[in-house]
Amino acid sequence: MSLNALLGDYTLQNVVMGAAMLGLVSGVLGCFAVLRKQSLLGDTLSHAALPGVCLGFIIAGGREMGSILAGALFTGSLAALVMLLLTRMSRLKTDAALGISLSVFFAIGVVLLTYIQGTGNASQGGLDAFLFGQAAATLRSDLWIMAGVSGVALVLVGGLWKEFKLVSFDAEFAATQGLPVTLLEALMTVMIALAVVVGLQMVGVVLMAAMVIAPAVAARQWANKLETMVMLSALFGIVGGVTGALISALGPGLATGPLIILSLSSVVLVSLLFAPHRGFVWEILKLQRDRRQLRHQRVLTTLYQLASHHADRQYRSEKRMVDAYLGTDSRRALERLSARGLITQQTPPSHEPGDHKRWVLTPEGCREAERILDDLGRGGRA
Repeated sequence: MSLNALLGDYTLQNVVMGAAMLGLVSGVLGCFAVLRKQSLLGDTLSHAALPGVCLGFIIAGGREMGSILAGALFTGSLAALVMLLLTRMSRLKTDAALGISLSVFFAIGVVLLTYIQGTGNASQGGLDAFLFGQAAATLRSDLWIMAGVSGVALVLVGGLWKEFKLVSFDAEFAATQGLPVTLLEALMTVMIALAVVVGLQMVGVVLMAAMVIAPAVAARQWANKLETMVMLSALFGIVGGVTGALISALGPGLATGPLIILSLSSVVLVSLLFAPHRGFVWEILKLQRDRRQLRHQRVLTTLYQLASHHADRQYRSEKRMVDAYLGTDSRRALERLSARGLITQQTPPSHEPGDHKRWVLTPEGCREAERILDDLGRGGRA
């Protein structure tokens, strides 16, 4: 298929626009779930949406998207409120409350799905696609509904930005400022349910949790401010959604929902590896640099202690003497210290035994060694 034909394909246009909207709203709202340490919230709400899908189908008598999404929003929000009540009214922790809500609501959904399949309703075909998504079935009318839901969520975020920011970082302080923390937390949770509703058609109940969390996790590796994190998360969500949709179109028979999640997972993997100051690669390089610096400091302070022991700051130490003292080869460390001007190499006088070159501390090297030992002494006293 040519590029023009591919871009002009009606189904592909619907899928790409839907994936972009899903990535945008999921990226923005997922940040608040990650910062509040409720990463399982998306998983709970997506599974809790299944009974709502079934109820919407039963009430509408068919696959009417508005009714199905309204039902999903209702049961998803209800599951979120149940979770909040369990954490507020009992001694259960958040993870236990999320697990209970997920299990109970998903079980109800499976029971309702089985009931619908037994009614013989001809329009039930493909209803189970909401478990894993069916992006190719997205219609232009579905996009309008998704756009409306996404718009409501984004308007709420913009209008309550300061309040959401404060509650996400310090709920106790927010309460002291007179903010209705419980109401704001409930509203943020319902907004996550909105994101889940938007993604049901595209990626389904099972994979929607990753759609909410992955962009925010990737963005967190690159950002130190909430504003930057939200913008990056939205960008990553859009890129992941559109990329997955295009790969699905280029490979006939490949499911769109899983490819969107795999695209986002690739972004997360790259972020975890290479994000400055947080990525695994940076951590490994920093660890190696710290170890190298520690070796250099040990060699420098050893030369200083040998000189102090002989009451001669110009005392000339052989490499093998330093090696014996430290129990390791010090050649590279000595070369690095010499390049930094902290030590210098001298040829021993003719009247001294041996022909090995000796190492001598420079005045700067003495000051650096004294500083290191002084810092160690203060650390020990602390």
